[in-house]
Amino acid sequence: MTAPALRIACALSLLALTACTTAGTGSGTAPPAAPKTPGASASSEDVASAAVTPVLTAAPPSPAARTAAEFDTTSRAQKADAAAPPVAAERRLGSTIASLGDPSVPGFWVKTPLVRSEVQGRILNPANGKSAKVRLIPLAGPASAGSQVSLPALQLIGVSLTDLPMIEVYES
Repeated sequence: MTAPALRIACALSLLALTACTTAGTGSGTAPPAAPKTPGASASSEDVASAAVTPVLTAAPPSPAARTAAEFDTTSRAQKADAAAPPVAAERRLGSTIASLGDPSVPGFWVKTPLVRSEVQGRILNPANGKSAKVRLIPLAGPASAGSQVSLPALQLIGVSLTDLPMIEVYES
């Protein structure tokens, strides 16, 4: 009598686990924002903002990726856009120790305790003056804690993947 009950429990467990997986194969990027009012078109400010906002995401790397070059799926155009000098006023948030974040997460991003919500920003390597436009993502911890930086962003600012440099963080 316990064998059928055990089989049912196992089947229900598998069903529950299957329901926990995410559906779809989205790229992880949000769709463009809809106009603020139904039937309205995007304003010239929205269009200008979209024109200067860098593409901060890229295709996910292959599951077989093993080297930094294989994990970095950003295009030359995306790298050039992220390396472009800032065009708007920025606010310095502070300095942080940078370490390599998850290399399987594509795009230009920094997880840092210096922000409370996701915002557009830039990181600067004061040792060589190189900078990268990034998406700043909140990271739990005190402001003095370090930050995790995406593989392409670290490469763009000229940092070895094993170094722990001090970088400056700006909000755009």
